Amino acid sequence: MNREQVFSLIQAHLADELELDPNTISETTRFREDLEADSLDLYTLVQELEDSYGVRISDEEATRILTVGQAVDFVMASGAVDSRSSAAASQGSDAE
Repeated sequence: MNREQVFSLIQAHLADELELDPNTISETTRFREDLEADSLDLYTLVQELEDSYGVRISDEEATRILTVGQAVDFVMASGAVDSRSSAAASQGSDAE
């Protein structure tokens, strides 16, 4: 999965969760200030990232993620995207 795909998935999740037009969400969009996300919204996003990408985000790390782009950066830096892509590829070849 590349950066654009990760961003698209996060953008879609936020748009659905917060009932917003996805086109209003960019990488520079701030969760609290621009999206008016509350603590529960942010907790839900962290859970979604953990479940979708297999990453673990500590409370301390979560407080440093202020923008959508920073969330994408965290997922990309975790290596979870690469390992999930590799696992999916190997599962696909196992099925053949």
